[in-house]
Amino acid sequence: MNATMQSGDEDFVGKWQARWPEWRIGMAFVAPEQRDRAAPWFSLLDELCDAAWAGTDATPGLAKLAWWQDELQGWGKGARRHPLGSQLQRVDAPWQTLALALRLLPATREHPADTARNLAQLQDLALAIAACESRLFGDGSRDSGDGRIDATPLLAMQAFVRTDQPLATQLLADWPAPGGGTRPRRIANAILGARLRVLARDGVSRPVPGPRVLWSSWRAARPR
Repeated sequence: MNATMQSGDEDFVGKWQARWPEWRIGMAFVAPEQRDRAAPWFSLLDELCDAAWAGTDATPGLAKLAWWQDELQGWGKGARRHPLGSQLQRVDAPWQTLALALRLLPATREHPADTARNLAQLQDLALAIAACESRLFGDGSRDSGDGRIDATPLLAMQAFVRTDQPLATQLLADWPAPGGGTRPRRIANAILGARLRVLARDGVSRPVPGPRVLWSSWRAARPR
């Protein structure tokens, strides 16, 4: 049992793994020393996206986002309450910047059909996430990317939460070229893109077949 699963966050990581079984393959291409941070990190992003877009009533999600803003600000001050912070909070990442950027999420719920507006709205959040990922997974090598990520994969989570086939089609038309982020981010985008293609084609959000995940994760993991 690894440190992540010992730290009390297994319920949240387990929920993420159940939603994204593709990561059972994708995680093999993450550097071993980064896996204990990658699982809670992407579990955290899953929690934030779920709070932003799940359900017909926005009120519970807004309350969760407010709680997470407070929690992430605490991480920046050396305090934590949520078990996902056991592996993440000890890293000197810009948690307060990420906390402030969460205020951008509610507006994307108000105009779900305005894809261009929502992508523009999420640019600062994408920058905050990229900054955190550079600290969590970057080592200064070419494999660490250039510290930037696109907002399109973030909005893809809204398509999955809402099973929004038209949005999936729109996002694929502007899907970012491979590269730019850390290796875990590149693998995440490969998995997101593959599942988004399934949603755009079939109108359902379902896991991508293993061979396709293996191929796309291997390609994404290669240094750019």
